[in-house]
Amino acid sequence: MTPLSAGLLLFLIMDPLGNIPFFLSLLKHVPPQRRRWVVIRELLIALAVLAAFLVGGQYILSLLQLKQESVSIGGGIVLFLIGIRMVFPPADGGIFGKPGEGEPFIVPMAIPGVAGPSAMAALLLLANNQPGRLMEWGIALFLAWLATSVILLSATYLFRWLGESVLTALERLMGMLLIALSVQMFLAGVAAYFKAAGF
Repeated sequence: MTPLSAGLLLFLIMDPLGNIPFFLSLLKHVPPQRRRWVVIRELLIALAVLAAFLVGGQYILSLLQLKQESVSIGGGIVLFLIGIRMVFPPADGGIFGKPGEGEPFIVPMAIPGVAGPSAMAALLLLANNQPGRLMEWGIALFLAWLATSVILLSATYLFRWLGESVLTALERLMGMLLIALSVQMFLAGVAAYFKAAGF
């Protein structure tokens, strides 16, 4: 996998277009002068969490005694479920459920809004498969996060400009791409498992 494809994968997983209505509903109860600061804070927290998973990916896997096939299969399943919820969103408002009231902190904007389980699993997989390319994966993560940040910081304008129907269509298109990527990740994990088992 190239850094560009890794960055695109992470960008699709973070789903900034699909998160626009969710973020706007979370910020509804936040004073207007604090909204931008809250979004920036949550985005930085998400970046720190994802960077920690990238750098500590190998150590986490060895500590939990997990093989890369397990992470690939598990990540594929979670990614598939996220993709399904993007294509067929539940009626409770967004893929992460009904938003609460008050100023959000870490949950649910940073985690799982931006730094979700699929993004963490993808970073664990990248770090474990090719640990010598950690700098390239870091650049891919930063670019995906930067593109996500630009979109989410412009959420109000994009929502007015594109409208809910266009954002919904784009989210479902991204969901279809995620489903395809999740199937590929799952099949790669299964193939690696059978190969390691000697079949």
